[in-house]
Amino acid sequence: MNDINQLRVAWLVPSVELGAYWQPVLEEFTKVFPNTIFYTGLVWPGFNPELPGANVIKLVGEMKSLELTKTDGYSRRLMVVSPGIVSYLLQFKPDVIFAQAYSLWTLLALLLKPWGKWKFIIIYDGSSPNSDFRDSKLRSFFRRAMSRYADAFVANSYGAKDYLIDGVGAKPENVFTRTYLVPDAATLQQSLENDEIAKLQLKHPVFLYVGRITPRKGLKSLLEACSLLQTQGYEDYSLVVIGTGEQREELEAFIKERHLEARVTWVGWVEYGYLGAYFQQADVFVFPTFEDIWGMVALEAMVFGKPVLCSKGAGAAEMIVEGENGYIFDPYDPEGLAIAMRRFLDHPELINSMGKQSQQLISQKNPSSAAQSFVEVISYVVGK
Repeated sequence: MNDINQLRVAWLVPSVELGAYWQPVLEEFTKVFPNTIFYTGLVWPGFNPELPGANVIKLVGEMKSLELTKTDGYSRRLMVVSPGIVSYLLQFKPDVIFAQAYSLWTLLALLLKPWGKWKFIIIYDGSSPNSDFRDSKLRSFFRRAMSRYADAFVANSYGAKDYLIDGVGAKPENVFTRTYLVPDAATLQQSLENDEIAKLQLKHPVFLYVGRITPRKGLKSLLEACSLLQTQGYEDYSLVVIGTGEQREELEAFIKERHLEARVTWVGWVEYGYLGAYFQQADVFVFPTFEDIWGMVALEAMVFGKPVLCSKGAGAAEMIVEGENGYIFDPYDPEGLAIAMRRFLDHPELINSMGKQSQQLISQKNPSSAAQSFVEVISYVVGK
């Protein structure tokens, strides 16, 4: 094909339930490759297919996630997706396919590759023990087999890159490490006025947590760190908690037991478009997760120029330059987290200097740079 921009590009991403950040990336990507369809089985709340970027997203069947084994981190799950993707691909006849990880859709598209003659690229969002399945011989076997027939790989993090090379045998020269899971600053900053925040009785510095209220997210470790700080005489700060989940009742009882009511403010669920106001009013963002392949909230905090205390269990820890825009801690060590929080309590001047460094680091990662990364990989595989 003489004009690379006329290539037909298909994306196979089984779920974007929490992936509103794909929309601005696709908006930029389709400026280069307008013949694009993004297939998925689950979209985010408030999804509007008429918006730029979202208009290329097509639902295929319904993605379901079946829990197999419960763990402290991600539960081991089986992703059930519609085999109907086959008819869509045969009708669309893509020249290039981006497939997320190693789902049934990835397998089916690879099996059809000799017939469809499409270039095949596997994207991998991040590495973690319960998403990599290194301890499963069966899954590792199938992943290695699928990787053998991929033309290239895009790793969102260096942890993902290491897994693709060491875990499933991808050739290093075919693995591109590009941060494509990025926040959209414009979307976050649309609604910065929020009267509800003004009503909150907050003492600065304000530490902020945004995420699900579940054991995997490590919020109890953060509250244990607050309890330790209280025993050490640190009371002039606030912790704002945004999110919902099944652990809230347990954690509210813990807060009462440790007499942290004056320190902790529960906000509950906040619509994505209004989160920016809370990020803006916070001083330090805390991400205490036990296991996350990435962690978009940490990057969102960086957009607003906030230092980040990030668990080493999060892929997004790669975005933290220790001592420059935040600190990395062990989520199983509340005392270590309390020490990190104390640095900002004892030296509040760090908040501004580290926050500026956060903003500078994240300014290089945006929807435009993410889209350009995928364009670059397409040029590579087409030229092979």
